Amino acid sequence: MISFLDLKRLNERYRETILSATSRVALSGWYILGAEGTAFEQAFARYTGAKHCIGVANGLEALTLTLKAWAFPPDSEVLVASNAYIASLLAVTQAGLRPVLVEPDPRTYNLDPNRLEAAITDRTRAILPVHLYGRCCDMAGIRAVASRYGLKVLEDAAQAHGARYEGQMAGTLGHAAGFSFYPTKNLGALGDAGAITTDDDQLAEQLRYWRNYGSGRKYVNDLPGHNSRLDEMQAAILLGKLDFLDADNARRREIASYYLTRITHPDLVLPPADRLADDCWHLFVVRHPNREAMRAYLLEEGIQTDVHYPIPPHRQQAYAHLAHLSLPVADQLHREVVSLPLNPTLTDEEVEQVVRAINQMPSFA
Repeated sequence: MISFLDLKRLNERYRETILSATSRVALSGWYILGAEGTAFEQAFARYTGAKHCIGVANGLEALTLTLKAWAFPPDSEVLVASNAYIASLLAVTQAGLRPVLVEPDPRTYNLDPNRLEAAITDRTRAILPVHLYGRCCDMAGIRAVASRYGLKVLEDAAQAHGARYEGQMAGTLGHAAGFSFYPTKNLGALGDAGAITTDDDQLAEQLRYWRNYGSGRKYVNDLPGHNSRLDEMQAAILLGKLDFLDADNARRREIASYYLTRITHPDLVLPPADRLADDCWHLFVVRHPNREAMRAYLLEEGIQTDVHYPIPPHRQQAYAHLAHLSLPVADQLHREVVSLPLNPTLTDEEVEQVVRAINQMPSFA
């Protein structure tokens, strides 16, 4: 069986790095907001090219705290892709703001900058582009709209560790960016973890307060903050694994290239290949008009797949008040998308097995 993602197999390659990190932290006697967290923040800031990195508890908090730190008026609007994972919307609502859904480009699955202006009102304050599946959004178009209307741009870079856009790293393409280091990410912790990157000195200072009960000094609280700190254990693990990120992403690109050039089944829509070397290929997502039949067939062939994501945000009960919206692109994408196995542990033989099974797949009525 080819697993969609075997985290034990993935992390076994880092055994010595992980054991060294956990032992170092366990014996240090300091477990929150210490030297390991600072070292990882500095290293990840260097890696992305950002001036600041602020470690937080998870990717959702990275987005939420940034939106809160900007102190927009209550019920201000934030534009976000209609096919994003629900966390992108949750960050907006948890910050006391209103998500406004904008349809994606069906070719790239990312926010379509040509649809943004029609969604802007006098309450719009920010755009939240999600670099879905490891491909950066069309940031030139998004930034042009943001500049015209004086809007903040907050990248959701949860799936874009190491992705680039026009030579610039994800995490430096807007006013700030939120990262998740959930275990399945290209750079994954062994639990929840996240970070914010920005070049804004004042924002970075505010965020260090927001993540720590609104406090910069012990028992002195200046803001109604959160308890959202990146703990020392996860920071140490991430610091060690960061050294392997570029090599792992290179292997992801090799596999993606093989899929793109060898999968020939006429019923499949493949992802775009125009930025093969810039995308970090967190996921390899295809589309099929009969997704469940395809998944069942591949499972019989010993290949696990996944769906990112089966239900669009406006069809979730959590956002039932948005169910009236007409979002045909999002609805179709969520009916058809299928994620194929793609991670650095896959062997050439396993990748070929996936390709062979797909090309031999019958056409389902």
